[in-house]
Amino acid sequence: MLDAVVLGMLVVGFATLVTTHVALSFALLFFHPPRWRGLVALVVPVLAPFWGWREGRRKTVILWGTAALVYGVGFLIATLTV
Repeated sequence: MLDAVVLGMLVVGFATLVTTHVALSFALLFFHPPRWRGLVALVVPVLAPFWGWREGRRKTVILWGTAALVYGVGFLIATLTV
């Protein structure tokens, strides 16, 4: 049972993190100048929430952080229970 929960945390956390990261990077690329920040944020993941917060995309940044936290906790549990 624990394995299924941890696997679910990993899958949902990672999928949500990747989706919100791409959405945030594209929003920075297409809607907020300077546009080069969107491309850099796509390659350097830590910059996406930083620049997204500054541009007012707070809900997306909070979702990005929550997904990263869920994935990180799932990864930590999976690592410790092996």
